Amino acid sequence: MLLKPRADLKPNTVEYERQPLVKATGFREYDARWLFEEEINLYGIQALGMGLGTLLHQKGIKPHIVVGHDFRSYSASIKNTLISGLMAAGCTVHDIGLAVSPMAYFAQFELDVPAVAMVTASHNDNGWTGVKMGCDRPLTFGPDEMSALKEIVLEGKWETRAGGGLIHVADMADRYIDDLTKGKKIERPLKVVCACGNGTAGAFAPQVLRAIGVDVVELDCELDHSFPNYNPNPESLKMLHAMADKVKEVGADVGLGFDGDGDRCGVVDNNGSEIFADKIGVMIARDISAKIPNTTFVADVKSTSLYATDPVLIANGVKADFYKTGHSYIKARTTELDAVAGFEKSGHYFFRAPFGRGYDDGLVSAIMVLEMLDHAGDKSMADLYNDLPKTYGSPTMSPYCSDEEKYAIVDKVVAHFTKATSDGEKIAGQPIKELITVNGIRIVLEDGTWGLVRASSNTPNLVVVCESPTSQQMMEQMFKTIDAHLSTYDEIGAYDQKI
Repeated sequence: MLLKPRADLKPNTVEYERQPLVKATGFREYDARWLFEEEINLYGIQALGMGLGTLLHQKGIKPHIVVGHDFRSYSASIKNTLISGLMAAGCTVHDIGLAVSPMAYFAQFELDVPAVAMVTASHNDNGWTGVKMGCDRPLTFGPDEMSALKEIVLEGKWETRAGGGLIHVADMADRYIDDLTKGKKIERPLKVVCACGNGTAGAFAPQVLRAIGVDVVELDCELDHSFPNYNPNPESLKMLHAMADKVKEVGADVGLGFDGDGDRCGVVDNNGSEIFADKIGVMIARDISAKIPNTTFVADVKSTSLYATDPVLIANGVKADFYKTGHSYIKARTTELDAVAGFEKSGHYFFRAPFGRGYDDGLVSAIMVLEMLDHAGDKSMADLYNDLPKTYGSPTMSPYCSDEEKYAIVDKVVAHFTKATSDGEKIAGQPIKELITVNGIRIVLEDGTWGLVRASSNTPNLVVVCESPTSQQMMEQMFKTIDAHLSTYDEIGAYDQKI
Protein backbone atom coordinates (compact mmCIF):
# COMPACT_ATOMS: atom_id res chain seq x y z
CA MET A 1 0.00 0.00 0.00
CA LEU A 2 1.31 3.46 -0.93
CA LEU A 3 2.27 5.47 2.13
CA LYS A 4 1.02 8.96 2.95
CA PRO A 5 3.17 11.55 1.09
CA ARG A 6 5.96 13.43 2.82
CA ALA A 7 7.56 16.79 2.00
CA ASP A 8 10.98 16.19 3.58
CA LEU A 9 12.34 13.38 1.40
CA LYS A 10 15.67 13.94 -0.36
CA PRO A 11 16.80 12.40 -3.66
CA ASN A 12 19.49 9.71 -3.54
CA THR A 13 18.19 8.22 -0.31
CA VAL A 14 16.51 4.92 0.47
CA GLU A 15 13.34 6.60 1.73
CA TYR A 16 13.05 8.62 -1.50
CA GLU A 17 12.92 5.35 -3.46
CA ARG A 18 10.22 3.89 -1.23
CA GLN A 19 7.81 6.71 -0.39
CA PRO A 20 5.92 9.50 -2.16
CA LEU A 21 7.38 13.00 -2.04
CA VAL A 22 4.81 15.75 -2.60
CA LYS A 23 5.43 19.37 -1.61
CA ALA A 24 2.20 21.13 -0.67
CA THR A 25 3.03 24.33 -2.57
CA GLY A 26 2.79 22.43 -5.86
CA PHE A 27 -0.99 22.61 -5.63
CA ARG A 28 -1.57 26.01 -7.20
CA GLU A 29 -4.80 27.95 -7.60
CA TYR A 30 -5.83 26.25 -10.84
CA ASP A 31 -3.23 23.63 -11.74
CA ALA A 32 -0.24 21.83 -10.25
CA ARG A 33 3.49 22.64 -10.70
CA TRP A 34 6.51 21.09 -9.04
CA LEU A 35 10.25 20.88 -9.52
CA PHE A 36 10.55 17.23 -10.47
CA GLU A 37 12.70 15.19 -8.08
CA GLU A 38 13.16 18.10 -5.65
CA GLU A 39 9.47 18.71 -4.82
CA ILE A 40 7.78 15.58 -6.18
CA ASN A 41 9.02 12.11 -7.11
CA LEU A 42 7.44 9.34 -9.19
CA TYR A 43 5.69 7.83 -6.17
CA GLY A 44 4.30 11.32 -5.55
CA ILE A 45 3.02 11.47 -9.13
CA GLN A 46 1.35 8.09 -8.59
CA ALA A 47 -0.28 9.42 -5.43
CA LEU A 48 -1.50 12.43 -7.44
CA GLY A 49 -3.13 10.09 -9.97
CA MET A 50 -4.81 8.07 -7.22
CA GLY A 51 -6.02 11.29 -5.61
CA LEU A 52 -7.36 12.67 -8.88
CA GLY A 53 -9.18 9.42 -9.64
CA THR A 54 -10.66 9.41 -6.15
CA LEU A 55 -11.83 13.02 -6.58
CA LEU A 56 -13.62 12.12 -9.83
CA HIS A 57 -15.50 9.32 -8.04
CA GLN A 58 -16.38 11.62 -5.14
CA LYS A 59 -17.79 14.22 -7.53
CA GLY A 60 -19.88 11.60 -9.33
CA ILE A 61 -17.97 12.06 -12.59
CA LYS A 62 -17.82 9.14 -15.00
CA PRO A 63 -14.29 7.80 -14.34
CA HIS A 64 -12.94 8.27 -17.85
CA ILE A 65 -10.08 10.71 -18.40
CA VAL A 66 -7.95 12.01 -21.28
CA VAL A 67 -4.22 12.12 -20.55
CA GLY A 68 -1.41 13.58 -22.68
CA HIS A 69 2.14 14.87 -22.19
CA ASP A 70 4.34 17.67 -23.47
CA PHE A 71 7.83 17.35 -24.97
CA ARG A 72 10.24 17.26 -22.04
CA SER A 73 12.75 14.53 -21.34
CA TYR A 74 10.82 13.29 -18.31
CA SER A 75 7.19 14.05 -19.23
CA ALA A 76 6.36 10.64 -20.72
CA SER A 77 7.58 8.83 -17.61
CA ILE A 78 5.60 11.21 -15.40
CA LYS A 79 2.48 10.69 -17.51
CA ASN A 80 2.81 6.90 -17.38
CA THR A 81 3.20 7.02 -13.61
CA LEU A 82 0.17 9.32 -13.32
CA ILE A 83 -1.76 6.81 -15.43
CA SER A 84 -0.85 4.00 -13.05
CA GLY A 85 -2.34 5.98 -10.17
CA LEU A 86 -5.49 6.84 -12.12
CA MET A 87 -5.98 3.19 -13.07
CA ALA A 88 -5.45 2.11 -9.47
CA ALA A 89 -8.29 4.47 -8.55
CA GLY A 90 -10.57 2.71 -11.05
CA CYS A 91 -10.32 5.14 -13.98
CA THR A 92 -10.28 4.34 -17.67
CA VAL A 93 -7.48 6.41 -19.17
CA HIS A 94 -7.52 7.58 -22.82
CA ASP A 95 -3.84 8.21 -23.58
CA ILE A 96 -3.44 10.59 -26.54
CA GLY A 97 0.37 10.61 -26.37
CA LEU A 98 2.48 13.67 -27.17
CA ALA A 99 0.18 16.68 -27.19
CA VAL A 100 -0.26 20.37 -26.68
CA SER A 101 -2.69 21.20 -23.88
CA PRO A 102 -5.53 22.31 -26.19
CA MET A 103 -5.30 18.98 -28.02
CA ALA A 104 -6.10 17.28 -24.70
CA TYR A 105 -9.05 19.64 -24.18
CA PHE A 106 -10.22 18.93 -27.74
CA ALA A 107 -9.99 15.19 -27.05
CA GLN A 108 -12.50 15.56 -24.21
CA PHE A 109 -15.07 16.69 -26.79
CA GLU A 110 -13.92 14.41 -29.58
CA LEU A 111 -13.99 11.27 -27.41
CA ASP A 112 -16.89 12.40 -25.20
CA VAL A 113 -14.72 11.98 -22.11
CA PRO A 114 -15.53 14.19 -19.10
CA ALA A 115 -12.11 14.61 -17.48
CA VAL A 116 -8.59 15.61 -18.53
CA ALA A 117 -5.10 15.54 -17.03
CA MET A 118 -2.43 17.11 -19.22
CA VAL A 119 1.16 16.61 -18.04
CA THR A 120 2.96 19.87 -18.80
CA ALA A 121 5.08 22.55 -17.20
CA SER A 122 4.07 24.96 -19.99
CA HIS A 123 6.80 27.59 -20.42
CA ASN A 124 8.54 26.93 -17.09
CA ASP A 125 12.26 26.15 -17.05
CA ASN A 126 13.42 22.59 -17.47
CA GLY A 127 13.17 20.71 -14.21
CA TRP A 128 9.55 21.75 -13.69
CA THR A 129 6.59 19.49 -14.27
CA GLY A 130 2.88 19.88 -13.68
CA VAL A 131 -0.64 18.80 -14.53
CA LYS A 132 -3.56 20.81 -15.92
CA MET A 133 -6.82 19.11 -14.91
CA GLY A 134 -10.54 19.41 -15.44
CA CYS A 135 -13.80 17.46 -15.25
CA ASP A 136 -16.39 19.93 -16.60
CA ARG A 137 -15.41 20.71 -20.18
CA PRO A 138 -14.35 23.25 -21.33
CA LEU A 139 -13.45 24.34 -17.80
CA THR A 140 -10.37 23.37 -15.83
CA PHE A 141 -9.94 23.09 -12.07
CA GLY A 142 -10.19 26.17 -9.90
CA PRO A 143 -9.33 26.73 -6.23
CA ASP A 144 -12.13 24.53 -4.84
CA GLU A 145 -11.15 21.48 -6.85
CA MET A 146 -7.45 22.04 -6.27
CA SER A 147 -8.00 22.34 -2.51
CA ALA A 148 -10.02 19.11 -2.47
CA LEU A 149 -7.37 17.30 -4.50
CA LYS A 150 -4.61 18.64 -2.27
CA GLU A 151 -6.32 17.29 0.85
CA ILE A 152 -6.89 13.85 -0.67
CA VAL A 153 -3.27 13.52 -1.81
CA LEU A 154 -1.44 15.01 1.16
CA GLU A 155 -3.57 13.13 3.68
CA GLY A 156 -3.39 9.86 1.74
CA LYS A 157 -7.19 9.72 1.49
CA TRP A 158 -7.29 8.10 -1.96
CA GLU A 159 -9.35 4.97 -2.54
CA THR A 160 -8.24 2.14 -4.81
CA ARG A 161 -10.88 0.49 -7.01
CA ALA A 162 -11.04 -2.30 -9.55
CA GLY A 163 -12.04 -1.62 -13.13
CA GLY A 164 -9.28 0.72 -14.27
CA GLY A 165 -8.20 0.50 -17.89
CA LEU A 166 -5.98 2.04 -20.56
CA ILE A 167 -6.92 3.00 -24.12
CA HIS A 168 -4.25 4.31 -26.49
CA VAL A 169 -5.62 6.86 -28.97
CA ALA A 170 -3.05 6.91 -31.74
CA ASP A 171 -4.70 9.34 -34.19
CA MET A 172 -5.72 12.24 -31.95
CA ALA A 173 -3.10 14.60 -33.42
CA ASP A 174 -4.53 14.12 -36.92
CA ARG A 175 -8.08 14.59 -35.66
CA TYR A 176 -7.08 17.77 -33.79
CA ILE A 177 -5.32 19.28 -36.80
CA ASP A 178 -8.21 18.40 -39.10
CA ASP A 179 -10.65 20.09 -36.72
CA LEU A 180 -8.55 23.26 -36.55
CA THR A 181 -8.18 23.62 -40.30
CA LYS A 182 -11.58 22.41 -41.55
CA GLY A 183 -13.22 25.14 -43.62
CA LYS A 184 -10.42 27.63 -42.89
CA LYS A 185 -8.70 29.37 -45.78
CA ILE A 186 -6.76 32.64 -45.71
CA GLU A 187 -7.30 34.31 -49.09
CA ARG A 188 -4.80 37.12 -48.62
CA PRO A 189 -1.18 36.12 -49.40
CA LEU A 190 0.59 36.24 -46.03
CA LYS A 191 4.12 35.30 -45.01
CA VAL A 192 4.13 34.19 -41.38
CA VAL A 193 7.03 33.50 -39.02
CA CYS A 194 6.03 30.54 -36.83
CA ALA A 195 8.12 30.43 -33.63
CA CYS A 196 7.86 27.54 -31.19
CA GLY A 197 10.93 27.89 -28.96
CA ASN A 198 11.72 24.20 -29.62
CA GLY A 199 8.64 23.33 -27.56
CA THR A 200 5.76 20.94 -28.21
CA ALA A 201 3.88 23.32 -30.52
CA GLY A 202 6.58 22.69 -33.14
CA ALA A 203 4.92 19.34 -33.86
CA PHE A 204 1.63 21.05 -34.76
CA ALA A 205 1.79 24.77 -35.53
CA PRO A 206 3.67 24.83 -38.88
CA GLN A 207 1.39 22.13 -40.31
CA VAL A 208 -1.77 23.94 -39.18
CA LEU A 209 -0.69 27.31 -40.57
CA ARG A 210 0.30 25.84 -43.92
CA ALA A 211 -3.02 24.00 -44.14
CA ILE A 212 -4.98 27.28 -43.97
CA GLY A 213 -2.99 28.76 -46.84
CA VAL A 214 -0.19 30.95 -45.49
CA ASP A 215 3.52 30.91 -46.35
CA VAL A 216 5.25 29.67 -43.19
CA VAL A 217 8.81 30.51 -42.16
CA GLU A 218 9.77 28.24 -39.26
CA LEU A 219 11.76 29.54 -36.29
CA ASP A 220 12.94 27.07 -33.64
CA CYS A 221 10.21 24.58 -34.55
CA GLU A 222 12.46 21.52 -34.13
CA LEU A 223 11.52 19.76 -30.91
CA ASP A 224 14.39 19.96 -28.41
CA HIS A 225 13.54 19.59 -24.73
CA SER A 226 16.80 21.27 -23.71
CA PHE A 227 15.35 24.58 -25.06
CA PRO A 228 18.73 25.63 -26.52
CA ASN A 229 17.71 29.15 -27.56
CA TYR A 230 15.17 30.41 -24.99
CA ASN A 231 12.23 29.10 -23.05
CA PRO A 232 9.11 28.80 -25.23
CA ASN A 233 7.29 31.75 -23.65
CA PRO A 234 5.77 34.37 -26.00
CA GLU A 235 5.48 36.80 -23.08
CA SER A 236 9.28 36.78 -22.72
CA LEU A 237 11.14 39.61 -24.43
CA LYS A 238 13.91 37.21 -25.46
CA MET A 239 11.52 35.11 -27.53
CA LEU A 240 9.71 38.17 -28.87
CA HIS A 241 13.02 39.75 -29.93
CA ALA A 242 14.01 36.55 -31.77
CA MET A 243 10.67 36.61 -33.58
CA ALA A 244 11.11 40.29 -34.44
CA ASP A 245 14.56 39.70 -35.91
CA LYS A 246 13.23 36.87 -38.09
CA VAL A 247 10.23 38.90 -39.28
CA LYS A 248 12.54 41.70 -40.42
CA GLU A 249 15.02 39.27 -41.98
CA VAL A 250 12.45 37.53 -44.21
CA GLY A 251 10.00 40.42 -44.70
CA ALA A 252 7.10 38.60 -43.05
CA ASP A 253 3.63 40.04 -42.56
CA VAL A 254 3.44 38.81 -38.97
CA GLY A 255 5.26 36.66 -36.43
CA LEU A 256 3.32 34.16 -34.32
CA GLY A 257 4.96 32.54 -31.29
CA PHE A 258 3.66 29.65 -29.20
CA ASP A 259 4.44 28.65 -25.64
CA GLY A 260 5.66 25.28 -24.39
CA ASP A 261 2.28 23.57 -24.32
CA GLY A 262 0.64 25.43 -27.19
CA ASP A 263 -2.18 27.20 -25.38
CA ARG A 264 -0.79 30.74 -25.84
CA CYS A 265 0.16 32.84 -28.85
CA GLY A 266 2.38 35.93 -29.02
CA VAL A 267 2.52 38.37 -31.95
CA VAL A 268 5.14 40.52 -33.69
CA ASP A 269 3.99 42.90 -36.43
CA ASN A 270 5.39 43.35 -39.94
CA ASN A 271 7.82 46.02 -38.72
CA GLY A 272 9.28 43.65 -36.14
CA SER A 273 7.55 45.40 -33.24
CA GLU A 274 6.39 43.21 -30.38
CA ILE A 275 2.71 43.71 -29.58
CA PHE A 276 1.68 42.68 -26.08
CA ALA A 277 -1.07 40.07 -26.12
CA ASP A 278 -3.67 42.28 -24.44
CA LYS A 279 -3.43 44.77 -27.34
CA ILE A 280 -3.81 41.92 -29.83
CA GLY A 281 -6.94 40.97 -27.89
CA VAL A 282 -8.36 44.46 -28.35
CA MET A 283 -7.65 44.26 -32.09
CA ILE A 284 -9.42 40.87 -32.33
CA ALA A 285 -12.30 42.21 -30.21
CA ARG A 286 -12.69 45.05 -32.73
CA ASP A 287 -12.85 42.53 -35.58
CA ILE A 288 -15.36 40.28 -33.80
CA SER A 289 -17.59 43.07 -32.51
CA ALA A 290 -17.87 44.56 -36.00
CA LYS A 291 -19.73 41.36 -36.93
CA ILE A 292 -21.30 40.57 -33.53
CA PRO A 293 -22.16 43.91 -31.84
CA ASN A 294 -23.26 44.39 -28.23
CA THR A 295 -21.19 41.49 -26.98
CA THR A 296 -19.18 40.94 -23.82
CA PHE A 297 -15.44 40.35 -23.60
CA VAL A 298 -13.61 39.28 -20.45
CA ALA A 299 -10.05 40.48 -19.76
CA ASP A 300 -7.72 39.75 -16.87
CA VAL A 301 -6.56 42.45 -14.47
CA LYS A 302 -3.10 42.56 -16.09
CA SER A 303 -4.65 43.71 -19.36
CA THR A 304 -4.89 47.11 -20.98
CA SER A 305 -7.75 49.43 -20.04
CA LEU A 306 -8.57 49.76 -23.76
CA TYR A 307 -11.09 46.94 -23.47
CA ALA A 308 -13.25 49.45 -21.59
CA THR A 309 -12.13 52.74 -23.17
CA ASP A 310 -11.45 52.05 -26.87
CA PRO A 311 -13.86 54.21 -28.90
CA VAL A 312 -14.39 51.51 -31.56
CA LEU A 313 -15.37 48.90 -28.97
CA ILE A 314 -17.65 51.42 -27.27
CA ALA A 315 -19.30 52.23 -30.61
CA ASN A 316 -19.80 48.50 -31.23
CA GLY A 317 -21.63 48.21 -27.90
CA VAL A 318 -18.96 46.08 -26.24
CA LYS A 319 -19.12 45.44 -22.51
CA ALA A 320 -15.77 44.74 -20.85
CA ASP A 321 -15.41 42.66 -17.70
CA PHE A 322 -12.08 42.63 -15.85
CA TYR A 323 -11.46 39.50 -13.80
CA LYS A 324 -8.81 37.44 -12.01
CA THR A 325 -5.69 36.44 -13.91
CA GLY A 326 -5.42 32.71 -14.57
CA HIS A 327 -6.53 30.45 -17.39
CA SER A 328 -9.12 28.65 -15.26
CA TYR A 329 -10.56 31.92 -13.90
CA ILE A 330 -10.94 33.65 -17.28
CA LYS A 331 -12.21 30.44 -18.90
CA ALA A 332 -14.89 30.10 -16.22
CA ARG A 333 -15.80 33.79 -16.27
CA THR A 334 -16.14 33.80 -20.06
CA THR A 335 -18.52 30.85 -19.84
CA GLU A 336 -20.43 32.33 -16.89
CA LEU A 337 -21.10 35.62 -18.70
CA ASP A 338 -21.79 33.96 -22.05
CA ALA A 339 -19.04 36.14 -23.47
CA VAL A 340 -17.81 35.58 -27.02
CA ALA A 341 -14.18 35.63 -25.87
CA GLY A 342 -11.88 36.11 -22.92
CA PHE A 343 -8.36 37.50 -23.08
CA GLU A 344 -5.30 37.38 -20.82
CA LYS A 345 -2.22 39.57 -21.15
CA SER A 346 -0.15 36.39 -20.99
CA GLY A 347 -1.62 35.31 -24.35
CA HIS A 348 -4.26 32.85 -23.15
CA TYR A 349 -7.35 33.55 -25.30
CA PHE A 350 -10.69 31.79 -24.86
CA PHE A 351 -12.96 31.80 -27.89
CA ARG A 352 -16.48 30.45 -27.60
CA ALA A 353 -18.99 29.67 -30.34
CA PRO A 354 -18.86 30.35 -33.22
CA PHE A 355 -15.06 30.62 -33.00
CA GLY A 356 -14.08 27.94 -30.50
CA ARG A 357 -15.20 25.66 -27.70
CA GLY A 358 -14.25 27.93 -24.80
CA TYR A 359 -10.79 26.58 -23.91
CA ASP A 360 -7.45 28.27 -24.54
CA ASP A 361 -5.75 27.22 -27.76
CA GLY A 362 -2.78 29.13 -29.17
CA LEU A 363 -3.46 27.80 -32.66
CA VAL A 364 -7.08 28.98 -32.61
CA SER A 365 -5.73 32.37 -31.49
CA ALA A 366 -3.22 32.38 -34.36
CA ILE A 367 -5.99 31.59 -36.84
CA MET A 368 -8.09 34.45 -35.41
CA VAL A 369 -5.15 36.84 -35.90
CA LEU A 370 -4.69 35.72 -39.50
CA GLU A 371 -8.42 35.96 -40.22
CA MET A 372 -8.37 39.48 -38.77
CA LEU A 373 -5.60 40.36 -41.24
CA ASP A 374 -7.58 38.69 -44.02
CA HIS A 375 -10.56 40.93 -43.19
CA ALA A 376 -8.40 44.06 -43.08
CA GLY A 377 -7.96 44.51 -46.82
CA ASP A 378 -4.54 45.99 -47.47
CA LYS A 379 -3.93 47.10 -43.88
CA SER A 380 -0.86 45.60 -42.24
CA MET A 381 -0.59 44.30 -38.70
CA ALA A 382 1.28 47.50 -37.82
CA ASP A 383 -1.56 49.56 -39.33
CA LEU A 384 -4.14 47.73 -37.21
CA TYR A 385 -2.02 48.26 -34.11
CA ASN A 386 -1.46 51.93 -34.88
CA ASP A 387 -5.23 52.38 -35.23
CA LEU A 388 -5.57 51.69 -31.49
CA PRO A 389 -5.47 54.61 -29.06
CA LYS A 390 -1.90 54.99 -27.85
CA THR A 391 -1.05 53.63 -24.43
CA TYR A 392 2.32 53.05 -22.81
CA GLY A 393 2.62 49.62 -21.22
CA SER A 394 5.28 47.64 -19.42
CA PRO A 395 6.14 44.02 -19.98
CA THR A 396 4.97 41.57 -17.34
CA MET A 397 7.66 41.69 -14.65
CA SER A 398 8.15 38.94 -12.08
CA PRO A 399 10.26 39.63 -8.98
CA TYR A 400 11.08 36.52 -6.97
CA CYS A 401 8.99 35.76 -3.89
CA SER A 402 8.69 32.27 -2.45
CA ASP A 403 5.45 30.31 -2.73
CA GLU A 404 5.22 30.24 1.05
CA GLU A 405 5.45 34.05 1.36
CA LYS A 406 4.03 35.62 -1.80
CA TYR A 407 0.34 35.80 -0.81
CA ALA A 408 1.10 37.37 2.58
CA ILE A 409 3.33 39.93 0.89
CA VAL A 410 0.57 40.86 -1.57
CA ASP A 411 -1.82 41.31 1.37
CA LYS A 412 0.66 43.80 2.85
CA VAL A 413 0.97 45.63 -0.46
CA VAL A 414 -2.82 45.89 -0.69
CA ALA A 415 -2.96 47.27 2.85
CA HIS A 416 -0.20 49.80 2.07
CA PHE A 417 -1.89 51.28 -1.00
CA THR A 418 -5.33 51.16 0.62
CA LYS A 419 -3.98 53.32 3.42
CA ALA A 420 -2.20 55.59 0.93
CA THR A 421 -5.51 56.12 -0.86
CA SER A 422 -7.41 56.89 2.33
CA ASP A 423 -4.64 59.30 3.36
CA GLY A 424 -4.98 61.18 0.07
CA GLU A 425 -1.45 60.41 -1.11
CA LYS A 426 -0.60 61.10 -4.74
CA ILE A 427 1.51 59.20 -7.27
CA ALA A 428 3.40 61.36 -9.79
CA GLY A 429 1.14 64.23 -8.79
CA GLN A 430 -2.03 62.25 -9.51
CA PRO A 431 -4.63 61.24 -6.93
CA ILE A 432 -5.51 57.55 -6.69
CA LYS A 433 -8.93 57.20 -8.32
CA GLU A 434 -9.66 53.50 -7.79
CA LEU A 435 -8.27 50.31 -6.28
CA ILE A 436 -9.29 47.04 -7.95
CA THR A 437 -8.63 44.14 -5.60
CA VAL A 438 -10.25 41.20 -7.38
CA ASN A 439 -6.74 39.72 -7.82
CA GLY A 440 -3.95 41.44 -5.90
CA ILE A 441 -4.26 45.19 -6.37
CA ARG A 442 -4.63 47.36 -9.47
CA ILE A 443 -3.95 51.00 -8.56
CA VAL A 444 -5.71 53.39 -10.96
CA LEU A 445 -4.82 57.10 -11.08
CA GLU A 446 -7.06 59.96 -12.12
CA ASP A 447 -5.57 60.13 -15.65
CA GLY A 448 -6.07 56.40 -16.21
CA THR A 449 -2.51 55.33 -15.42
CA TRP A 450 -2.50 52.06 -13.49
CA GLY A 451 -0.16 49.56 -11.88
CA LEU A 452 -0.81 45.99 -10.77
CA VAL A 453 0.79 43.80 -8.11
CA ARG A 454 -0.40 40.21 -7.67
CA ALA A 455 1.01 36.84 -6.71
CA SER A 456 1.85 34.47 -9.55
CA SER A 457 -0.32 31.37 -9.45
CA ASN A 458 2.29 29.14 -11.09
CA THR A 459 5.76 30.18 -9.94
CA PRO A 460 7.47 31.63 -6.85
CA ASN A 461 7.07 35.22 -8.03
CA LEU A 462 5.03 38.36 -7.78
CA VAL A 463 3.65 39.89 -10.97
CA VAL A 464 3.99 43.61 -11.73
CA VAL A 465 2.43 45.37 -14.74
CA CYS A 466 1.96 49.09 -15.44
CA GLU A 467 0.23 51.12 -18.17
CA SER A 468 -0.55 54.76 -18.89
CA PRO A 469 -2.78 56.30 -21.55
CA THR A 470 -0.96 59.63 -21.23
CA SER A 471 2.82 59.10 -21.36
CA GLN A 472 5.76 56.73 -21.01
CA GLN A 473 6.92 58.88 -18.11
CA MET A 474 3.68 58.35 -16.16
CA MET A 475 3.90 54.60 -16.70
CA GLU A 476 7.49 54.61 -15.46
CA GLN A 477 6.57 56.76 -12.46
CA MET A 478 3.87 54.28 -11.50
CA PHE A 479 6.40 51.46 -11.71
CA LYS A 480 8.95 53.40 -9.66
CA THR A 481 6.34 53.96 -6.94
CA ILE A 482 5.42 50.28 -6.81
CA ASP A 483 9.05 49.15 -7.01
CA ALA A 484 10.07 51.51 -4.20
CA HIS A 485 7.49 49.91 -1.92
CA LEU A 486 8.34 46.35 -2.94
CA SER A 487 12.00 47.01 -2.22
CA THR A 488 11.13 47.42 1.48
CA TYR A 489 10.38 43.68 1.75
CA ASP A 490 13.34 41.38 2.33
CA GLU A 491 11.23 38.48 1.03
CA ILE A 492 11.21 39.94 -2.50
CA GLY A 493 14.18 39.17 -4.72
CA ALA A 494 15.38 40.04 -8.20
CA TYR A 495 13.17 40.73 -11.20
CA ASP A 496 13.30 38.55 -14.29
CA GLN A 497 13.16 41.79 -16.36
CA LYS A 498 12.57 45.47 -15.67
CA ILE A 499 11.50 48.47 -17.69
